[in-house]
Amino acid sequence: MIQIVWEFHVREEQRSDFERHYAAGGTWAEFFQRDAAYKGTQLLHDITDPSRYVTIDTWEDEDSYGAFRAVNRQEYSALDQQMEALTESEKRLGVFSQL
Repeated sequence: MIQIVWEFHVREEQRSDFERHYAAGGTWAEFFQRDAAYKGTQLLHDITDPSRYVTIDTWEDEDSYGAFRAVNRQEYSALDQQMEALTESEKRLGVFSQL
């Protein structure tokens, strides 16, 4: 199993929409659920910086995630572009495996 970790800084007026789209049952999770290798999403909110969120997407392995992105490239890009209005910044922190 791997976890792909993303950091977001979210516009104050967009926080509720961001949480709806990025939560465990949100838009991204529904999109990823098309693939059996996707295992879930966690959404974390920084208690000291209200604009900062972290998502953790769990997949069986990095190849499965890469294959999903390749097969769904256009839809992934369109969804990503649609969500850009919610955030001030987005950064992939890395791909991690549990020890």
